[in-house]
Amino acid sequence: MTSFRRIIVLIAFFTGMAPLALTAASPENLEIFTAAGTSSHFSVEMATTTAQMEQGLMYRTSLAQNGGMLFDFGRVQTVSMWMKNTLIPLDMLFIAADGRITGIAERTAPESLAIIGSPSPVRAVLEINGGTAHRLGLHIGDRVVHPLFQVANGGKSP
Repeated sequence: MTSFRRIIVLIAFFTGMAPLALTAASPENLEIFTAAGTSSHFSVEMATTTAQMEQGLMYRTSLAQNGGMLFDFGRVQTVSMWMKNTLIPLDMLFIAADGRITGIAERTAPESLAIIGSPSPVRAVLEINGGTAHRLGLHIGDRVVHPLFQVANGGKSP
């Protein structure tokens, strides 16, 4: 944890307040195409720095219906997530470098310290409102379209 982040967390702990939200980049468009032929559009915040990934969606009381956060780990690796200080249930979509969904953790429990691991090495994780994956009929093998994955595919859309 960076020293800046530690200071914010300590201030929050001693004052009983939630840490200030770290500034994320402007929302980016992301689309998911299902094997059934449907597509869904999302407006996602990017988490690319260590501080942004540590903060994630902590302390938020709501998330827009088509909102989310895309965690870019910068390389393919096995990842572990948790819901510490996250107040709303989320679905976590584990995404390979080619944009293919390799795992889905549905309706994760708010504020849980249980570790939610990727089923295989992934490039990214998309967090969306809990229940959205079920509502939209998302499954393993569906494709996420975002510039992050086009780069991983040599500029081609998945």
